[in-house]
Amino acid sequence: MTRLEEFEELRPLLFSIAYRILGSVSEAEDAVQETWLRYESSPTQPTSAKAFLSAVVTRISIDVLRSARVRRETYVGQWFPEPLLTDPYEDPSRSAELADSVSMAALLLLERLSPLERAVFVLREVFGFGFPEVASAVGRSDAACRQLAVRARRHMDAGRPRFEADRREREALAARFFDALREGDVEGLRELLAADVQVIGDGGGKAPAFAKGVIGADNVARVLESLIPVLAILDARVEPHEMNGQPGAILRDRDDKVINTMTLDVLDGRIQTIRAVSNPDKLRHVGPVADARALAREALQARRRT
Repeated sequence: MTRLEEFEELRPLLFSIAYRILGSVSEAEDAVQETWLRYESSPTQPTSAKAFLSAVVTRISIDVLRSARVRRETYVGQWFPEPLLTDPYEDPSRSAELADSVSMAALLLLERLSPLERAVFVLREVFGFGFPEVASAVGRSDAACRQLAVRARRHMDAGRPRFEADRREREALAARFFDALREGDVEGLRELLAADVQVIGDGGGKAPAFAKGVIGADNVARVLESLIPVLAILDARVEPHEMNGQPGAILRDRDDKVINTMTLDVLDGRIQTIRAVSNPDKLRHVGPVADARALAREALQARRRT
């Protein structure tokens, strides 16, 4: 097997590691590409391509994360990870860990860890790497990595998000929600919301968003009710799609351009959280992006004429 073939076989794993560390599809793709360049130019053939490439992509991702965290401190409004439509890496023996770790809620929890803690947690707890491999990847001793893992695990366990265990129930409830949204069925939407449901958005200062969040079933229902005529005016389409391992949807305009993405956290038969990403910089990998501000102006002008 050539180096390129080895790399392509491991690409899904490398991307999945990088995405969980960075919370960014574009930055993860760049980290994977840089990993290939370093592998291609390496004068020696490693004993284990998987161990070598995983270590390289982890180190690159840690460096990128350190600079990214400085930028996120000045981010306008709520910061969310870039939505992930499909996780390319699959491992039936770790399917539960993989699905939980890629959710928006889990990635936001990972944001609170230091870059080293985050990398150690991802390698050890999500992908099951042994401590010697983890230590080599992050450049710390085995003992230090065990301590980092304990701290990270304690923090993640304390705030670990809970989701509906049955995937089919989650998907069925999400389908009812998006059907009601398309049909303008406000009461149908209201009955699917938890009492303390929250809707919050990430526009990055570049698109309309509920940056401060709206809390409570009645308040969220009113927000959704106000959205229904806007969808009709814009001939917008709600396209259900799994997002970060959870039920979600892509909102597209009449020209099939992406307005935003939504993810739903579902628990006990109710929607607990609705997260919307409308920052165009975070949507380019999903498809051509609409001018959300122009669409908002169009909708406002149309409503004033009626």
